[in-house]
Formats: sequence, structure tokens, C-alpha cells
Amino acid sequence: MSLDSSISRRIVRLSAGRPSACTDKLTVEEPLEIRLNNQPLSVTMRTPGHDLELAAGFLFAEGIVRNKSDIARMEPHPRNQQGNVLNVILNDGVGVDWSRLKRQFATTSSCGLCGRESIAAVRRRLPRVKSGERISVNVVDSLPAKLRAAQAVFAETGGLHAAGLFDLRGRLLIAREDVGRHNAVDKVVGWGLRNGRLPFRRHILLVSGRASFEIVQKALAAGLAFVGAVSAPSSLAVDLAKSAGITLVGFLRKGSMNAYTRPRRIVK
Repeated sequence: MSLDSSISRRIVRLSAGRPSACTDKLTVEEPLEIRLNNQPLSVTMRTPGHDLELAAGFLFAEGIVRNKSDIARMEPHPRNQQGNVLNVILNDGVGVDWSRLKRQFATTSSCGLCGRESIAAVRRRLPRVKSGERISVNVVDSLPAKLRAAQAVFAETGGLHAAGLFDLRGRLLIAREDVGRHNAVDKVVGWGLRNGRLPFRRHILLVSGRASFEIVQKALAAGLAFVGAVSAPSSLAVDLAKSAGITLVGFLRKGSMNAYTRPRRIVK
């Protein structure tokens, strides 16, 4: 089974009604099962690559681990050596409330929490962001082009989302791609966890597509005060950002943007 991010396929291209055979690059999408202490926890459809970051970021955003030292090791599960089952072993003393996790994932997958209840559940678990930092509107405006330049697999396939972490001067620190926008964010957060860079108090997160509730939730877990999206945010994402003290910017295009929450942090 291939663990590359893209794969070639023979296709027929139609141009002006005329078919021609050619080769096209496709984004690879495969399942990743994350196990915790040998017990099944979650399955996500992802683009292979940076799987350790993906798992670490997911566990951190869900409140299962709090720092790098909580994780003893991450390794392919013995029952699947092809890389699509990842086993995370926690260090002794790191407790896991399996009953809470089962309730949490059950309600998430069935949309059992919605609207104000979703925001309240997140706010009970995660503290509000407090930041006196300001960011130049010119820096914000420059971010999409920098992220786009770092999307190597997207350039091949046109089929991937991306998340990028920037400092307040607009310098790109890390970019990750994935078929799932939430996975791309988990990979960025996991990079921060594994490298001792969390919380991201003086950073900006940019996503290449829309900003969903889940992305803002992950940003809050990572301590981010600034979140930008090239496309639109959802109403629940805006509500959570407002409640959490996050500056959320959408429709970030060259020369224009919409600031949905905390616009005063963006200055000329």
C-alpha cells in the first residue's frame, strides 16, 4: 500500500470534445486508525505523511494529552505494518477516561451537540485566549500567497487542503497538507507538541479553505489568538471565536478580508 501523498493514474481528457489519453496526479486518501494504549480510539481519512504529528495533534486537541512527555511512543500497530494503524502508548500515570471519550466521540459523530451546547462544552474544557498582541493588516494580507507557495502536493493534484503556522511578522514556520482540513490543522498542532512549541501564543494559523467550528476549536486548544481562512467561516466557528477571544478572519484574498471577531487586533 502506497504511503505517498500523490499517485499517477491514466485518464482520458476531453478538450473541445476531443478525447486524449494522458496521466494525471491524484491526491492519496487512506484511513488512519489511531489506537490508544492498544485500544481503538478513532479512524480518520487522511493523506499519508506526518502521521505522528496528526495523531499527536488530534490527541492534544481532544484533551487526551497535555504535553509531549505524556506520550511514551508512537508506532505502527503490530497487526498492521503498512502504516495505516498507529498505536500511541501513553506514559505511566497519564489517565484516560474511556467513558468520557466514548461519550464525546459518540455525540460528535452523531451531531448530538450543536450551537450553544457545543460552544459551552469547548469553553468548559479550554480557557479563553488572552492576548494583547497586534498584527499588521499588510502581514495578514501576505499570508495566503506564502501558504500557497508551500503547497507542493496541491500544485501536483489540486486536491489538498493546507494549514500554515506563521509568526506575527508573517514568517511561515510550518505548513502541512491533507485531504481533510482538520487533519492539516492537527498536523500543525502535533508539530508544535512534538517540538515543544505549544502554546502558539504569538502565532497565526491560516487554513486554505473554510474555517469550521472544529478548526477554531483546535486553534483554541493550541492557544492561538489569530485564525485566518481563505474562504468563509461557518456561523458556529464565528460564535466560538467570539466566545473564546480569537480574532477570526475569512475571505482572505489579496487586498481584502472580512474580520468577524476581535478586529481591533489587526492594525495598519
